[in-house]
Amino acid sequence: MGFENPTPVQEKAIPEILKMNDVIACAQTGTGKTAAFLLPIIHKIASGEGGNLNTIIIAPTRELAQQIDQQLEGFSYFSGISSIAIYGGGTGSVFDQEKTALTSGADIIVATPGRLLSHLNLGYAKLDNVKHLILDEADRMMDMGFNDDIKKIIEYLPKKKQTIMFSATMPPKIRSLAKESMVNPVEISIAISKMAEGVVQEAYLVDDDQKIGLLENLIKGKKDLRSIVIFTSRKVNVNDIKRNLRKLGLDADGIQSDLDQKEREEVLRRFKNQKLKILVGTDIISRGIDIDSIDLVINYDVPGDAEDYVHRVGRTARAQSTGTAWTFINGRDIYNFKKIEQLIGIEVPKIKLPEGFKEGPKYDTGNENPKPKNKKKNNRNKKKTFKPKGKTTPTADGEKKIAYPMKKKPKQE
Repeated sequence: MGFENPTPVQEKAIPEILKMNDVIACAQTGTGKTAAFLLPIIHKIASGEGGNLNTIIIAPTRELAQQIDQQLEGFSYFSGISSIAIYGGGTGSVFDQEKTALTSGADIIVATPGRLLSHLNLGYAKLDNVKHLILDEADRMMDMGFNDDIKKIIEYLPKKKQTIMFSATMPPKIRSLAKESMVNPVEISIAISKMAEGVVQEAYLVDDDQKIGLLENLIKGKKDLRSIVIFTSRKVNVNDIKRNLRKLGLDADGIQSDLDQKEREEVLRRFKNQKLKILVGTDIISRGIDIDSIDLVINYDVPGDAEDYVHRVGRTARAQSTGTAWTFINGRDIYNFKKIEQLIGIEVPKIKLPEGFKEGPKYDTGNENPKPKNKKKNNRNKKKTFKPKGKTTPTADGEKKIAYPMKKKPKQE
C-alpha cells in the first residue's frame, strides 16, 4: 500500500477506533482520514467480527461513496471482506443487488443517505448486527440537507454500536448530532481549515469577460500540468467553461449533477487515468475526487462559503505532495475572498495579469462589506398620517371640530 508513517489523524484516530470508543474527528481533506477509519474496521472484521452486515459508512455524494468503496477494496483485497457502494442513479438490477447485500449481509456498506433510507423504509434490511456507523464528510451532509435523513437512519440501527464521525468543520448541527447519537466521544482535531503545506496559492484580480482568455494564457502549452481541476460555483457555468476550453483546443470535460451516473463515472475514470487533462465541476466534486496527483486547482470564481475554498484547494498537494491553486477574483468576489484569507490565516499573493490584459478590479484591504448602490428606501410599511379635509375650529373643551365641506346637489331641470 505504500504506508510507512501514519498521518496525524491516523495516528490519533486508529487507536481510539480499535478501543471501540465513539470518535468525532475534525480533519481537512487530504489528511488520510479515509484510511484512518477503514484500516481499523478491516482489522476488526478480519479478526473475527464479521459474518453479517457489520459496518455502515455514509457519505454525502455518490462520487465519494464510490471512492471510499474503491479504497476499501484495495485495503481488504486479501482479507475476503465483502462490500458494496449504494447510491442513486442506477438501474432496477442495481437496486436488486443492493437489496441482496442488505438482506444476505455484505460486511461493509458504503451509502448515500437518501438511497440507504429508501431501502430501510421498505423493511427488509437486516441491521441487528451492525457494530459500526461511520459518517464521512458530516458537515457536507448537513449543508446538503441530510440532517433528518441521518437521524432516521440512526433510529433503524442498534443502540449499542460504535459511531465515528469525520468532518472538516464543526458547525452547531454537527455538535447537536454528536450529542444525540454518540456516547462520550473522543474528539480529535487536526488543523481545522488550514491548508496543506505543499499548496502554492495565488490569486488574479480579473473581470469576468477576461477569465477564459486568462485560462488560455496560463495553461495552454504547459506540458508539466498533466491534471487540472477547475471549480465553478454554478452548474450552468460548467458547460460554458468546457465549451470555451475545447474551442481553444484544450482537452476538457465537465461533471455536474445533471449528468446521469454512467456519464459521471466515465468522465471521472478518464480523469483518474490521465486520459483527460482538465476536469470542470461544481463544489459537489470538491470532496469526491480522491486523486493524489492533481497538479493545479483553479477557482474560476470565489466560493460563497469560505470552507468550500479549503475543500477545493485540498484536491491538490494531497498525501504530502505539492500543488498549485489559482483563484480568479472579480469585483463582486473581493469581500468573500477576504473572508477566506481570514479563515486560512494568510494573505494570498495577488499576481499581476499578463501583458495585453486590461487591469482588473482593485483589491481594497478594508473589511467592509460593500453596500449596494442606489438602494431605494422601502416606504411600503410606513404609516401615513391622516390629514382630514375641511376646516377645524376649537370647541369649548379644547378639542377640534372638523367641518367638512358640503357637496352641492345637482340642479334638476
